[in-house]
Amino acid sequence: MKALLLSQKTYDFEVKDIEKPKVSKSEVLIKLNAAAINHHELWTLKEKNLKSDAPILLGSDGAGIIEDVGTEVERLKPGDEVVINPSLNWGEKDRIQSRQYEILGFPTRGTFAEYILIGAQYVYPKPEHLSFEEAAALPLAGLTAYRALFTRGEFEPDSKILITGIGGGAALFAMNFAIASDAEVYVTSSDETKMSKAIELGAKGAVNYKNNDWSTELKKMAGGFDIIIDSAAGPGFSSLVDLAHPGGRIALFGRTAGNISSLNPRAIFWKQLSIHGTTMGNDQEFKAMMEFISNKNIRPVIDSVFPPKDINLAFEKMDQGKQFGKIVMDLNNFSSSFQK
Repeated sequence: MKALLLSQKTYDFEVKDIEKPKVSKSEVLIKLNAAAINHHELWTLKEKNLKSDAPILLGSDGAGIIEDVGTEVERLKPGDEVVINPSLNWGEKDRIQSRQYEILGFPTRGTFAEYILIGAQYVYPKPEHLSFEEAAALPLAGLTAYRALFTRGEFEPDSKILITGIGGGAALFAMNFAIASDAEVYVTSSDETKMSKAIELGAKGAVNYKNNDWSTELKKMAGGFDIIIDSAAGPGFSSLVDLAHPGGRIALFGRTAGNISSLNPRAIFWKQLSIHGTTMGNDQEFKAMMEFISNKNIRPVIDSVFPPKDINLAFEKMDQGKQFGKIVMDLNNFSSSFQK
């Protein structure tokens, strides 16, 4: 089978023929139709810290059709259209992942290939209303957003919510989940077009965080927030503490703006604020997210779809922050996409 392997020497993707995996008794072999890219893989490309001699098969998100199942697999069968939960080995504690936890793509081989072999417990029926591209866009970013909003954000009906850096996949999922739950949602971005698109999708208001008085604008616009979902951190994080209502929750799952430089401890303890770090989600949250997506008929926002041969262009677009929604690879006709 064909696969996009990341060379540990050059950190470039190379198309290679590798052996097609065979199922064991508890596994599922999936012919992948689509895979999505994430900042999770982008950080790998930028930081170059996997420390392995062998080429690596990245990719956390994927959707496709089951080709074969192991003898002990009962709830799935060949021909089923499925999506993969990339949150592996979470463990017994819902609040925190185990020491064995990993995100699909390393060391377990990921989705940037024609096929993937995965344990049956991580395979779920594709929501009927989603295309394969939409389903592939869902797992990592959707799960991250679901846990940030509902579990760590301790969502309550009629909440007023701020989501920073709108345009990325997880931020858009969080916005759509919150709007579908009848919350009042506000967003920030440095791109006026992205702000307008967010409002078209149902956001109540938007502010450009490049403005010197962005937090004052938000305060006048919304008054304050019960839940703030942030993926940036950086020097602007201290303003989020000021924007939070007493008893508010801030869920942080990213670091695109760097380290947090300063915080006002008095504001945190006097307002009884909760600052929650969050990463991915557990098995129960993934199942709940899939049901929520189906019940609310939510569709992921797709920015663009690339063929495998243009994977570097896809990551370049993500690195430049030009996307609004998920960037997806069409894995149909994988081999022919490289023919000149």
